[in-house]
Amino acid sequence: MSGAEWHARVECAGEVAGAGFLVAPGTVLTCAHVALDRGPLTVSFPQRPGSPAVPARVVAHGDWAGGPADPGDLAVLELAEEVAIAPAALAPAVTAHGERKLVAYGFPAGWDEGTLAEYRTTGPVLVGGEWIQLEAWSGYGQPLVAGFSGAAVTLVETGEVVGMVTAAAGAKGVLSGRMMPTDVIERHWPGLAGLVPASGSAPAARRRLRGLVEQAVRAGLDCDPVRLYSDAAGELDPPPPPEGFDSLWSAAWFVQGELDDPETATRFADRLESLLATPAVHRSTARPDWAPILIELGHSGAGEDLVRVEVSAYSGGRRHPVASDTVPHTRLRACVQDGIEAAFCRLTPGAEELIAFVLPRDWLDWPVDRWESDAEDDTPLGLALPVVVTDHVRRRARTRHALTRAWNRLDSRTGASVHRVACGRPGQPSELRLALLESEHCLAGFATAPDAARTSEHFKTSLTAPAPVIVWSRRGCGEPDGCGDDCPGTAFLDELDAHVSRIPPAELPRTVLTLRRKAEAKDGHWARDIQLLWDDPRCFTDPHEEVAHLRSPVARSAPRPAVQHAQLPLGDARFTVA
Repeated sequence: MSGAEWHARVECAGEVAGAGFLVAPGTVLTCAHVALDRGPLTVSFPQRPGSPAVPARVVAHGDWAGGPADPGDLAVLELAEEVAIAPAALAPAVTAHGERKLVAYGFPAGWDEGTLAEYRTTGPVLVGGEWIQLEAWSGYGQPLVAGFSGAAVTLVETGEVVGMVTAAAGAKGVLSGRMMPTDVIERHWPGLAGLVPASGSAPAARRRLRGLVEQAVRAGLDCDPVRLYSDAAGELDPPPPPEGFDSLWSAAWFVQGELDDPETATRFADRLESLLATPAVHRSTARPDWAPILIELGHSGAGEDLVRVEVSAYSGGRRHPVASDTVPHTRLRACVQDGIEAAFCRLTPGAEELIAFVLPRDWLDWPVDRWESDAEDDTPLGLALPVVVTDHVRRRARTRHALTRAWNRLDSRTGASVHRVACGRPGQPSELRLALLESEHCLAGFATAPDAARTSEHFKTSLTAPAPVIVWSRRGCGEPDGCGDDCPGTAFLDELDAHVSRIPPAELPRTVLTLRRKAEAKDGHWARDIQLLWDDPRCFTDPHEEVAHLRSPVARSAPRPAVQHAQLPLGDARFTVA
């Protein structure tokens, strides 16, 4: 799965105590003040919804003396059973300095599934030889508060872990904190040795191997990791473990963390790349080489008039964040235009551009395809380029996994089979879910807009089933109880079925672009207000997608009781354990 599932939530006696991160299939790191002397421990992984919590115990710690200013605030947790999750990739803390955006994933009160905080380092100097000071990336972001202790601090570009949150500013309005860098963690726990690359090692080689493994997993590559390792191993390398490797990921971690010869990892990557380059007879070669520009819009939390905007470009198998801002609605279109212009500089030459808007569910009907292309060109964006939308909630790792499986099956399809959701008698949502899960239908076509009362639950079902493609008209059928043979919604579905029945699902963004252009030239054309929700996770190849995307889908729940915070002095400011 492509999400960073190694983010962990640590609970003590049933109460959320803080965060942690998986560094081996059975090992999680967190802060000592989170885990020591706090009662029975369990660890869960929110990026894998529905997975049970795993009992854990402290097997090592950093000799923390218990005071808020004492060094060694580290606890090593051993899980009662190993989890089939790729551990976090670690990086030397020196890579975090400069204008590098860092992200921490914590569990403050009211955010049981977690929330993100964006920070940067204030410099390379270690405070007290133990900590690196953090400051907020912006003045309006999520502060480091109770629930962030033990959270991995990651580079937003790569998802690599450079440290662990240990403390937060206690003063109101002060957005700063501290992290224990990876080299200090290694000093306190030698078991991390070998997992943190030396600052002089080549990060490009690590990222290359990680990217190739991600690509192989997404492509469903049929590969025996034991045979792959044996082929790459040198004369002095050990044999594979007696139990073998349970995944390609575990083999990759083995060659990077357990072996002394870096050339073995290079050979391993070379052989994997060669396997990926070999054409697979069961996969279609006609799938467009989309180069997506991802535009994430969301409620800012700072006021109804403000919108959070994140723009990224995907090229070379990587996600490249290019713009981030919070703007009023009056400046939203201009901000998006600027972000798209900046993203074009990062696209792979020759690839087909795709504009993908990730929207909150209540904004999915926005006419983003009608927004002006730029300040100097009022051509609607959806007439210049393929424009699609998708739902924020579908960024969940579990949903991405299901969608990837669905798209792998759809590669061999020569047409998009439409499941019609009529306006008059749409049936039960449960029937629609079963049809989308068990039938050959890959496209849910709606005769109504998403907020129509009689089909709104059906629309939610299509989003969560999940249907790879959903299409509707923003005009839809406006009759509250449906209508007869002259229903515009029925006419829309008839035309849609006729136009897409022979179009491979991967080509639908291009087809809808053509339809929009035809509709612009003809009054009353059925596709004038067509909206396409099209979501192929294989186009969004960031291996750390769930970390990097600021709008991680989290649900508010009833707030937990306040946690007591120990005070940590630092000059004129005061810090608390987070």
